[in-house]
Amino acid sequence: EEDEAALEELLGPSPLAPGPGAQRVAIVHPAVKWGPRKSPLTTAELQIAEAVALVDTLQNWTVLDKIIIPTKNPNQKFVFGKGNFQVLTEKIKKLPHLTAVFLNVERISSLTKKELEGAWGVQVFDRYTVVLHIFRCNARTKEAKLQVALAEFPLLRSNLKNEVSQQDQQRGGSRYIMGSGETFLETQNRVLKERELKIRSALEKLRRKRALLRTQRRKCEFPVVSVMGYTNCGKTTLIKALTGEAGLQPRDQLFATLDITAHAGYLPSHMAVIYVDTIGFLTDLPHNLVESFSATLEEVAYSDLIIHVRDITHPETILQKATVLSVLRNLSLPSHLLDSMVEVHNKVDLIERYKPAEENALAVSALHGHGLEELKQEIEKKILTATGKKILTFNINLEGPQLRWLYKEAAVQEVEVMPEDGTARVKVIISGSAFGRYKNLFPNSKIFLS
Repeated sequence: EEDEAALEELLGPSPLAPGPGAQRVAIVHPAVKWGPRKSPLTTAELQIAEAVALVDTLQNWTVLDKIIIPTKNPNQKFVFGKGNFQVLTEKIKKLPHLTAVFLNVERISSLTKKELEGAWGVQVFDRYTVVLHIFRCNARTKEAKLQVALAEFPLLRSNLKNEVSQQDQQRGGSRYIMGSGETFLETQNRVLKERELKIRSALEKLRRKRALLRTQRRKCEFPVVSVMGYTNCGKTTLIKALTGEAGLQPRDQLFATLDITAHAGYLPSHMAVIYVDTIGFLTDLPHNLVESFSATLEEVAYSDLIIHVRDITHPETILQKATVLSVLRNLSLPSHLLDSMVEVHNKVDLIERYKPAEENALAVSALHGHGLEELKQEIEKKILTATGKKILTFNINLEGPQLRWLYKEAAVQEVEVMPEDGTARVKVIISGSAFGRYKNLFPNSKIFLS
């Protein structure tokens, strides 16, 4: 109970949340015309379309206007050159009932934020704060909420530094808190550090609990398939199609899944597998956000197979693929997992006569069931290789306990009864450890490779 109370205190209202009220937003995209920061795989129009999708994810948030303004260097203090900044400011000032500007860059400094808010007279958000707020709204479990709280610390520290700097300017230098020997900044940093350590400790407890569940799952020898992809690519819809789980309700929005969820399904051989649904990825997703969810993403390292789902209809599908692969490489996953990954091209029902350009990719429509049997067969083939399971045929005596044992300990595929001598040929998929136990229990049984 004490742990629960401490946890509830850590999960109190966030000082960074924009608040429950409606937001009327202008989206401003700094379009880099040339240089190393310009991506060849996208356009300013597509980038601002994704920013619109992010805002549309939030309840009571409305896009008033979309503005693309060129810039040479989005890292400069005002993001834009003097002339373009003036044009932009005039546009923003003319928008009726505007409450916020969403500047479509990964992160702006607290100083730039203050300057822009002073010039425009409204709140200014970057991708970090918008995505963080979406995470905040979508977090359902304690673990997801703790990970969102952890991701807030870089912003809290940045805001604190800016606030102290302003106070110092106004009163002419730092002041020590009476009798403590600490400046205000040192005290606040210490409070933040203590809170961060508590959150990391709570997450570590949850991580250990999940590791225990993972060990129990390993004992049952269920293969694990992690389903990954860019946000809103159709991961949950695909898992629902593969498992037939009626309770899964996919949502057509960005970051609908923040928590890892596990779902049981069966492959063509009747072998049971667990499909793990994971958080989606996003281009320019700030490093701190990915890092704070590393406890969740570590589950992927313990998979037997990764399925990378792509929305093949999306105009930025190549950039999205590059983003996902980049994040996966940064997770330090075992090389065999990356090498054996299955690439799935989803939503092919929306493209006439679609054929994947990539040699090993599989075309599916999770919504309409197209290509699912081929996908299940591919998953089964890869799982057998990854887990060392074997397909064997046992010649057994029907009066003995072997058949019952095989149904309990292996995936029985076929039973061919020979009534004339009271025997049967039983085709199964069996793990190495179960096969070893079988040979010890029934040393005289005849076994054939299938």
